[in-house]
Amino acid sequence: MYVLDSSAFINEYHTTEDTASIPLVREELEDESAYRYDAMEGSGMHVHIPGEETVETVERAARESGDFEELSSTDVRLIAATFELDGTLVTDDYAMQNVADKLNVAVEVIAREGIDEQRDWRFQCQGCGREFDESKDRCPICGSSLSRKNPSNA
Repeated sequence: MYVLDSSAFINEYHTTEDTASIPLVREELEDESAYRYDAMEGSGMHVHIPGEETVETVERAARESGDFEELSSTDVRLIAATFELDGTLVTDDYAMQNVADKLNVAVEVIAREGIDEQRDWRFQCQGCGREFDESKDRCPICGSSLSRKNPSNA
């Protein structure tokens, strides 16, 4: 089962396999891509709503990897739906790919290259330079803002 992100509808992704998506994806789409969603739903695409427990599991994994702030509610629920359906997530979103990889969820990319490695992001204070494992609104030491730092450049 292939679980489709909005990019699948925007980029006219095609497969002969069974497909699924979530209602929140439809809300993100406009024009022809919205019609593609409707047409696929009408021709048998499964519309799935993941359970809250699975959503919490995905949110926890996203916090651990440092991707939580990058993901929308739709993104989290798509990963959760893919997890529950034991499917393959179809997306070009790197943060979604990273969290899916952390949860051992298969991913197929559409228009871009996929990720090469899973990353656990770090956060660095723009003022004092201290690093943190998770994102905060402000640095607890000096009050400056934090930015996401690529762990491979640490």
